[in-house]
Amino acid sequence: MKNEKVWKIAMTGVFAALSYVVFTFLQFKIWLPGGDATSIHFGNAVCVLGALILGGVYGGIGGAIGMTIGDLLDPVYVVYAPKTFILKFCIGLIAGLIAHKIGKINEQTDQKQIFKWALLAAIGGLLFNVIFDPLIGYFYKLVLLGKPAAEVTLSWNVAATSINAILSTIASVVIYMALRPALQKSGLFSQVKAAAK
Repeated sequence: MKNEKVWKIAMTGVFAALSYVVFTFLQFKIWLPGGDATSIHFGNAVCVLGALILGGVYGGIGGAIGMTIGDLLDPVYVVYAPKTFILKFCIGLIAGLIAHKIGKINEQTDQKQIFKWALLAAIGGLLFNVIFDPLIGYFYKLVLLGKPAAEVTLSWNVAATSINAILSTIASVVIYMALRPALQKSGLFSQVKAAAK
């Protein structure tokens, strides 16, 4: 039991590092009016992948920590760090709930069922983000930051978040389907099963 807890914490750290690197260095920044920015990135894919492998809580925490650190170290995004942490954690929770609690993905042996539940989990978590990231971002900018450009940037944020969701869904499911047999072969899948519960 102690080794399982250590493994979960270590893997959460790995996913936090991966999400930071992917979000920070593999992003295409789009500058918006008022000195604001949005971006196309694969950070959300790492968050979903973490949820598929570790379960919603640990996968969500890993993704949330990594992308929040990315925000804190970027002068443009630093004010959005609290919003990022909450939203990315929710992506992981929702994806993990769908994959592990509803789809029982770790108990599945049929590749079609595994693919189906991985896809539904990714869509569920990222659809949440497509709706709530721009919406919360709009109110966050307008109310907390008092930015009059909140309305102008809303449509850009919706577009970027939608593109991110599509790209992240594809990437997370493809990578998960490729990693799952390797995890099984290496003997790590039993720890993945325990971590996801």
